[in-house]
Amino acid sequence: MATRLGKKGSDLGTMYRGRTGQWAWIAHRVTGVGLILFLFAHIVDTAMIGWGPEAYDRVTSVYHNPVVRLIELGLIVFVIYHAFNGLRIIAIDFWPKATRYDRPLFLGTITLVVLASAPIAYIMTKQAIELFD
Repeated sequence: MATRLGKKGSDLGTMYRGRTGQWAWIAHRVTGVGLILFLFAHIVDTAMIGWGPEAYDRVTSVYHNPVVRLIELGLIVFVIYHAFNGLRIIAIDFWPKATRYDRPLFLGTITLVVLASAPIAYIMTKQAIELFD
């Protein structure tokens, strides 16, 4: 079995262990890209007013689709996570000792996201289900 730097082959898969900071970083980037993509789509659908009310109404009628409503729910969760994680990053930037508490801060961020998203998810899911009827 091949070895590298005195490690056994079975240990090679454990050289890098992603911790909460890595997952928070990835989620922050993913939510940021998602928000940018939504912003682009929003600018395009708003610009449709230039082609007249009929074109604008056709484009915005997509938002009455239940699946799109659930995608909007995902967008809201993205915004909430991105905001709370941004506050976590600010805390770590301005209070260097906060790096010792990265895991509790990340878990607190996730808890706040779930608590803030729950009522919104209830309302939006209920509205999306009503659109199926």
